[in-house]
Amino acid sequence: MSKKLIAEALGTFILVFFGCGAAAIAGPLVGYTGIAFAFGISIVAAAYGLGAISGAHLNPAVSLGFVTSGRMSIGDFIGYVIAQVIGAIIAAGVLYIILSGQAGGSPVTGLGTNGYGPGYLGEYTLGAALVFEVVATFVFVAVILGATGAGAAPGFAGLAIGLTLTGIHLVGINVTGVSVNPARSIGPAVFMGGEALAQLWVFIVAPLVGGAIAGIVYGAGLTKADA
Repeated sequence: MSKKLIAEALGTFILVFFGCGAAAIAGPLVGYTGIAFAFGISIVAAAYGLGAISGAHLNPAVSLGFVTSGRMSIGDFIGYVIAQVIGAIIAAGVLYIILSGQAGGSPVTGLGTNGYGPGYLGEYTLGAALVFEVVATFVFVAVILGATGAGAAPGFAGLAIGLTLTGIHLVGINVTGVSVNPARSIGPAVFMGGEALAQLWVFIVAPLVGGAIAGIVYGAGLTKADA
């Protein structure tokens, strides 16, 4: 189990370092499309590099979906979530150190934090943020459960999952910055504080709801391939 937890922490580190790093460091250069692909590529890298060890959940909402689908125990879920959050916080800390080293001592103003409302990207409402995060996480976890379940094409799960996350970002960056992952949101919020921490509950609750529903639907056989 310790090897699985290390893999989850490292994989979540990769996700946050690449994805949030692209947003915080290279955002003006690569734009939304580049940020979307950075998140998707990071998932592909972690899935193929670490998936054989832990399944590469890298996301409490994904792990909860595995629980509600009957494919993971509560005990394993708790360990995975702790490892994922630790990996995300370490990655955000590394990014904070890098950004603090900008010439002229410019203050760190963003780490790819999630948000909504006045002053945040498209200034979408709380309701819109909640709907997007629940629906997008449901879709994401449904794809993961299907791509890793019985009857799925072998060897393609990582690619399918990474491309799905890329597509979700292309749709939703302007809405919430795209969380669909409580750990990914917690890491940057810890260092940025303020509004990012005040709004963090949205990016914990909504993804967990979406992931749990996806697992229930899969467990009921509605999105599961016939044996």
